[in-house]
Amino acid sequence: MKNRLLIYGTFFALLLGGFYYFIFKDYDFSASTLDVINDNIKDFTFVDQNGDSITERKIEDKVYVAEYFFTTCKSICPRMNANMRRVYDVYKEEENFVILSHSCMPEVDSVALLKAYEQKMLTGNVVKQKDGSYMIEPAENIAQPKNKNWFFLTGDKTKLYDMARQGYKIDDNKPDSTQNIADQFIHTQFFALIDKQRRLRGIYDGLKEDEVQKLITDIKGLLKEKITTKRFMGGFTNNPG
Repeated sequence: MKNRLLIYGTFFALLLGGFYYFIFKDYDFSASTLDVINDNIKDFTFVDQNGDSITERKIEDKVYVAEYFFTTCKSICPRMNANMRRVYDVYKEEENFVILSHSCMPEVDSVALLKAYEQKMLTGNVVKQKDGSYMIEPAENIAQPKNKNWFFLTGDKTKLYDMARQGYKIDDNKPDSTQNIADQFIHTQFFALIDKQRRLRGIYDGLKEDEVQKLITDIKGLLKEKITTKRFMGGFTNNPG
């Protein structure tokens, strides 16, 4: 009798184990708890600081942060990009992470100006100010390190602005329909975090230290996620959103 119970118990345990394996074998237990804010970020084509075409294929299967700035900005951009440089310094050796810094003044920000801006961003010293914010101070006679993670982008203004509003959700999403695109101006301090499947997973204030720190932490979480999200159990997914 005991042997029969042992056999039945073992069989039931194996059956139950097989059932749960079948259900959860494709579940990503390392998935971040970040919600999916937008799962429909469209394809794009812009030009980087080297004059090369950058499309969605360039960042395929990568986690990335997107922002908008302009090279002659004297207000929020220097503080934003000092913080972005801090993000870059943490992940500059991570092959599955990039930063896309889009110009909001493409009519002014030429490839040459973006290249000079890259030099400033990568060779300057990140210095903490008395108020707790960070700035990049120029450093002389320093060779620019190899940069494979941070792209400064220009291109068609309509496409740039559509991406900010409809893709990354970092503008008010209410462009003035009576205003010509040439007269529109996006000036936002927000950073957008996108996962390996090109889904918007977070929006962060690039001027606030606690949000910059959260961004750095959330990037790490998304880098651990699997690329493919699969459905199981009649419609549930491992997508936290």
